Amino acid sequence: MVTPSLLGPTAERVPDVERIAVLRANALGDFIFVLPALDSLRAAYPRAEIVLLGAPWHAKLWRDRPGPVDRVLVVPPAPGIRHPEPGEPESAMDDFVTAAGSERFDLAVQVHGGGANSNPLISSLGARVTAGLRAEDAPPLDRWIRYVYYQHEVIRYLEVVALVGAPATTIVPALAVTDADRVEAARVLGPPARVRVALHPGATDTRRRWPADRFAEVARELHGDGYEVLVTGTPSEREVVDRVVAAAGVPVRPQVGTLSLGGLAGCYADCALVVSNDTGPLHLAAAVGAPTVGIYWVGNFITVANPLRGRHRPISSWTVHCPVCGVDCTPGIYPHRPGDGECPHRDSFVVDVPTVEVLEAARELLRL
Repeated sequence: MVTPSLLGPTAERVPDVERIAVLRANALGDFIFVLPALDSLRAAYPRAEIVLLGAPWHAKLWRDRPGPVDRVLVVPPAPGIRHPEPGEPESAMDDFVTAAGSERFDLAVQVHGGGANSNPLISSLGARVTAGLRAEDAPPLDRWIRYVYYQHEVIRYLEVVALVGAPATTIVPALAVTDADRVEAARVLGPPARVRVALHPGATDTRRRWPADRFAEVARELHGDGYEVLVTGTPSEREVVDRVVAAAGVPVRPQVGTLSLGGLAGCYADCALVVSNDTGPLHLAAAVGAPTVGIYWVGNFITVANPLRGRHRPISSWTVHCPVCGVDCTPGIYPHRPGDGECPHRDSFVVDVPTVEVLEAARELLRL
């Protein structure tokens, strides 16, 4: 039996559920997109323990943080599951499966991609009911929905949890900011000299990076408007942050590796605006309530851009061919489509986003 809900049919809830495993072990932005699905599971199964099968950074983030995750089990690095973190000790997947199996999960939910690697892991846990996504090369779970690339990530995972009787309660990812987050941000940054804005010019995939000199121009203009400008980045993004700071030609405050993830959440929560490439910190900023201007490649605009416009302005590049070799780099919708979405080059696909459009969006939000 199914019942209607906000996003369509919802299956009956599984009876007598005490413990739920949810596999989502990848990067920050990816995790932000699954928060509404976790909230829906919490609402549908209020007395069940929700255990995230994640990475070491998830365990740190969720320590003493209110929200739908009760506990984190760190899943070992494995192909198609996750990459090892720097300095992480080796651990065996067989040992993890044995330990996780002893938890006696009632539900095991896969919200971790198409399922070629993740569905076998979910099936190995011995849960009473399994549910998740399934691409063409993946084995089925007890309940599954087809993985289709061009779907918004938040909606994708809400459809998965609907398979186990958890109707959507929201489509907006939200992450609680703790007192510890704010204390850390205040300790590192000090009191604001002026209203703060933050720029994040990095992104793991360099194709999603807007040029550093454009970020510098935004920094220069917003500083001239009277704002205190932070430029945030991970240690691996130090070079691009340094280029923005040098090119800005005005006093801006680089913050590279100075804040933990929780501290960054506290920082963004107190910013009047965050301007960023499509990367984890952009989605973190939106989840903690900061207005955002996001710079997206068109494919990612479809799948991950914030759908709200009251406080968010996603801006899309429309480039679909590699600027070096001309290959069509849009991921294929159909199996025999000529373009497979890949080429060896990593030049930016978002250069065509005009600075004036970003500045107009930023100033519009700052006036609200």
